Amino acid sequence: MSRRPRPHQPMRPAWLCRNCAAPWPCSPAQLHLATEFYGHSIALAFYLAANLQDAVDDLYALGVRPDPRALHARFLGWLTLTRRPHRSELR
Repeated sequence: MSRRPRPHQPMRPAWLCRNCAAPWPCSPAQLHLATEFYGHSIALAFYLAANLQDAVDDLYALGVRPDPRALHARFLGWLTLTRRPHRSELR
């Protein structure tokens, strides 16, 4: 019987990956999120921004002063929100 791979989910309050212990969202989590939210990049950005805020709150509660630039790069910096072409541009 084959085992299902463990998902790359955040472990709070440290915000490390439960599977690989890398800072979340790790590369496998990014790939999964990009696939799950395919075609809905704005929803993905909102989801990650909400997680970013939760991470800031959790880290402050732990007594850690998080680096805002590093957290922004980690949670949102990997996104490429491309402009979708207008229908008239497709003709």
